[in-house]
Amino acid sequence: MNNNITVNKHIRWHKPTVTRERRHKKNKHQSFILWFTGLSGAGKSTLAHRVEEILFEDIDCNTFVLDGDNVRHGLCADLGFSLDDRHENIRRIGEMSKLFMQAGVITLTAFISPFRKDRDIVRSMVEEGEFIEIYCNTPLSVCEERDVKGLYQKARNGTVREFTGISSPYEEPLKPEIVVQTGERSLDECAFQVIDYLKQHSKI
Repeated sequence: MNNNITVNKHIRWHKPTVTRERRHKKNKHQSFILWFTGLSGAGKSTLAHRVEEILFEDIDCNTFVLDGDNVRHGLCADLGFSLDDRHENIRRIGEMSKLFMQAGVITLTAFISPFRKDRDIVRSMVEEGEFIEIYCNTPLSVCEERDVKGLYQKARNGTVREFTGISSPYEEPLKPEIVVQTGERSLDECAFQVIDYLKQHSKI
């Protein structure tokens, strides 16, 4: 991975005629990034898809969920789980999320994204208020109980290495916009906590 990517000098950014502002006017809502982060098994994907369902079906918003496993089937299929590959995975997702947002889409991402630096880099890609960090705060014990893939057990017996929360660190967000207690509250309670935040901040 190269954090200092140099763009070829012959490449120029093409300014679109259909602007993001025009898309907002047509869509009747803003576009932004909802970044769900937390341990494996914290309920990120489940919550992201429930929030999307409410936004799409009930509020008539243009939405799309970028899910960790799904993205590794295509865009990031060439990446493993080394430290460098994890950084690159989140960088690519950040750039993709920004493009979706510029297309007028409310972009929801569900990735462990364990390192603050990586999440902060994505935050810095967009304007203030456009990156909404949602920390799915669930105790490790609860995540292990939910582990349908058996990954935590494999991590504990050494079969899976560099597993977040066991053999690799998870750095909790210091100042997330939203903290959802996905281990204690129901799915709908958590989802409407996110929806209420968006309404209170005039996002939808």
